[in-house]
Amino acid sequence: MYFLGLGLILLVMKWLEIGPVAVWDWWVVLAPFGLAIAWWAWADASGYTKRKAMEVEDARRKDRIDRSRDALGMLSRKNKRR
Repeated sequence: MYFLGLGLILLVMKWLEIGPVAVWDWWVVLAPFGLAIAWWAWADASGYTKRKAMEVEDARRKDRIDRSRDALGMLSRKNKRR
């Protein structure tokens, strides 16, 4: 996502001819888009994206269980240890 943001900023600066970016070659300005594509391809192929999604789901499930226990007046695992 950072590569995409950087690419957009550089693209706008090149288009509007702002600062030193105005004299850079186009391949330098467009390079972050290629890096973003490479990152997304690697993340999908390696399973990184799926692992991160599973971590978020696990955290949401744990929070939901803890809220339910607190609503029922049961002590959560955190409170039992104390």
